[in-house]
Amino acid sequence: MAGPMSQIMGNAAAAGTQTDGQLSLPNSLDGYAFPEARLKRKMQNTSKTPLLLVACGSFSPITYLHLRMFEMAADYVKFSTEFELVGGYLSPVSDAYRKAGLALAEHRLHMCEIAAEQTSDWLMVDPWEAIRKEYTPTAEVLDHIEHEINTVRGGIEAEPGTRKPVRVALLAGADLIQTMSTPDVWSPEDLDHILGRYGTFIVERAGTDIDDALASLKDWKENIYVIQQLIQNDVSSTKIRLFLKREMSVRYLIPAPVIQYIDQHGLYEDDGTSSSVHEKEKDKESKGVPPEEISEAEASHS
Repeated sequence: MAGPMSQIMGNAAAAGTQTDGQLSLPNSLDGYAFPEARLKRKMQNTSKTPLLLVACGSFSPITYLHLRMFEMAADYVKFSTEFELVGGYLSPVSDAYRKAGLALAEHRLHMCEIAAEQTSDWLMVDPWEAIRKEYTPTAEVLDHIEHEINTVRGGIEAEPGTRKPVRVALLAGADLIQTMSTPDVWSPEDLDHILGRYGTFIVERAGTDIDDALASLKDWKENIYVIQQLIQNDVSSTKIRLFLKREMSVRYLIPAPVIQYIDQHGLYEDDGTSSSVHEKEKDKESKGVPPEEISEAEASHS
């Protein structure tokens, strides 16, 4: 399926490998390698600033709206900014997030990888956050990707023999910006780190009024880009899980291969827990004293 980046990404393979129909993803940091197969290697317009978008979230399961957000952002960047989009990453949370309805990280990684592989020609999935044993704040995820892009790889090639640092930014829905304007949800340090150092592209969501939220975040207004949904879509993972629990159809709301994966693994039949014996044993082993309670909104993980 071609997207607005098809002419610059070509037919590069997705970051994950595939064996016998199963995508092979690392299950520990020991086997981790930053995915870069679809990352743009050279700028087309060197007068612009290279931009890379990162969406953090539960993705339990990933929906067409999660994927559509990247396409809306790509159009916005192309027609309304002086940035040049060089890549996009999905970063699912780890199991330490302990959110209701959260399928195991290995399942969410596979679903995201399947969706990116089969519906996009430029999106990638970074498993770094998901495979960590501890919860990782959004600011640290952005730091990690910025390090991989600019420190390890030296940015992106611009003119022959020269490279430019890539601007990394958070991509999220309008509900995120509302939580950022709510007292005591985000720490001032994290807000300044995310909005001041990186910035965010916010996709408007049906029924969400963000004007008041933006007014309270005026210190970072130059780094907040609001993207209108010209075709409204309010699909959410929460609604998908509810449909599945009620045995209702979710066809055309999430990618068909993701539906097939959910069916194969019996996901979301009982609060997101797989019926796999192996996974139930893993769940038993992981139980114990829960980590310090984490604010769902703080993580921007929806």
